[in-house]
Order: sequence, then structure tokens, then C-alpha cells
Amino acid sequence: GTLCRGYGDSRRRCGKTIECEASPRAASAPMSTLSSTETQVLAHHVREAYMEVFPTDTIESRLDVLEPNSYVAVTCSPSKGVEVTLDMSERLANRGFKVVPHVAAKMVRDKRHLQEIIARLNDLPIISIFVPGGDADAPLGDYSTALALLRDVAEIDHNFTEIGVAAHPEGHPDVDTGELTRALLRKQEVANYLVTQMCFDAAVIAAWLRSIREQGVTLPAWLGVPGVADRASLLKTSLRIGVGDSLRYLKRNPKAAARLMWSNEYRPDDLLFELAPYLADPAYDIHGHHVYCFNQVEKTEQWRHDFLEELH
Repeated sequence: GTLCRGYGDSRRRCGKTIECEASPRAASAPMSTLSSTETQVLAHHVREAYMEVFPTDTIESRLDVLEPNSYVAVTCSPSKGVEVTLDMSERLANRGFKVVPHVAAKMVRDKRHLQEIIARLNDLPIISIFVPGGDADAPLGDYSTALALLRDVAEIDHNFTEIGVAAHPEGHPDVDTGELTRALLRKQEVANYLVTQMCFDAAVIAAWLRSIREQGVTLPAWLGVPGVADRASLLKTSLRIGVGDSLRYLKRNPKAAARLMWSNEYRPDDLLFELAPYLADPAYDIHGHHVYCFNQVEKTEQWRHDFLEELH
């Protein structure tokens, strides 16, 4: 069964190395070449994908376009702090959304502050959280890494069935690739899913997943994909998070680059078709998609509706 962010099945597979083989068809898989199983899995993942939004004055009213009970993640920025994330998460949870608040480690002052955050979330119908390190240059208090905060979360009574961590298929600007994998191995003792940083290249994602699976990382994967986004937002974010291989991918693939450069919008259709064979292969243990929509919720939800219509 697909793990639905703590709001469904909470099984996990641990402690075994999984052999993954490259899927030769995945290099180019337009919809017409997908098997019925691949099409079904892709449709399920897109239907159940959750939208990442960041708190603004207008975003909450604009979420009315989402289906009832949709999955929504709420980010935690250095400029606004964790309390703004919690306030918005509470309002959205009370509206019936399945909310996944981000609790950035660098935004939490100390263990007492963490206890207050968890106590507040325990009073809400929120059973899944995501714990990144955070984008702040310096920590607000005691926690400089996600792992340090996660270890304290494990010692506090909470209602979370799912605790997620960030993963980086294309590396991280400030951290060695080997250290990133070792960190995932440590985090899987106190977390039970991972979410990948945004990436535009299915082959890179698959190769990275094969590598971490071979090294013993068993955390179910939620793949971060861009939603429908205007070109400027996408490139700005890509440069900020260091999506180097994806930008190099655009250089190596002039047709894809041309589509992005000559269109005002990016649409993730081709990326999802290329990912479909991996989604359907249980060895990769991919459980869904995290959609970076840059708060362009209306466009991305309309795209989701159209994409699912096309699949059928």
C-alpha cells in the first residue's frame, strides 16, 4: 500500500538492502509507451500528491480550489518563523486539509520550545510533520541540524505517525554527498519518510535512489517535482537550492531548455512520464509526489485535473 503521509497506511520497510535495476525504458517514456500499471501508479501519485505552500496573506483563501481533504505542506521560512507556520497549519487542519507542517530545526530555540510546538500540534488533527534543517544562515537556538531536533522529538510524547526528512538527489551546496547519505542513515532511526529536493531529471533521481538503497537507506521516498510555475520563479528557486545537475541537464537537452526559455510556464508532464517506470518499480520504494507550486495553486491544481484527464 502507498504510504499517505501518516493519513493512511504507516508501514515502513527497514533494515534491508534493496537491489534496484535501471529501467531502460525510463530514459524517454511519453504517455503512449507507458504500461497500464505505470499509468495507474502515475495517476494515483498525481491524484494524491501534496502541494507545498508558503504562508502569505492571500494563500489560504486561494486553497479553496483544492479538493476537500487534499494534502498540503506549509513551509517554515527564516523571515517568518515557525509560529506563522503553526498558525496557518492549524487553520488549514480545521478546514479539513491533511496538513504537513514544516518544523525547520534552525527555527526552534530549544527543547522547551520544541515541547511547546509538539503540544500545540498534538491538539490538532495533524499526524505528519516534515523536519528540514532550514534555510537560515544561523540557528535561532540549540538546533543546527535536523538530526539533533529529530532525536529530541523522539523523546517527547507526540501523535505523529509520519516524520519526514529532506534528501538531495543532486547534492547540497554546503555538504559532501557521502555525508548526506550517512545523515539519511542516521535520520532513518528517528524518521520514516524522505522528500527529495526539486529535480528536473528522472535519470538523476533514479540513479540517486539506486545508490542510497544500495547503501541501506530504506526510507520511503516522496519525489519533489515542480508544479506549473512561471519561468522566473523556477529558475530563481533552482539557483537558490543548488539544482546544478538539473541546470546542466537543460544544457544537455536543448529541446527541454528551449521549452522552458520560450514558454512563460513550466509544466511537469514530461518529467512525470519519464519517472513513471520507476514509480511502478517497488525496488525504488517511491510513495508519492511533493509538488513545489510556488503558491501558484490555481494553475497547478488545474494542471493536475487536466493531466489526470489526459491519463484516462
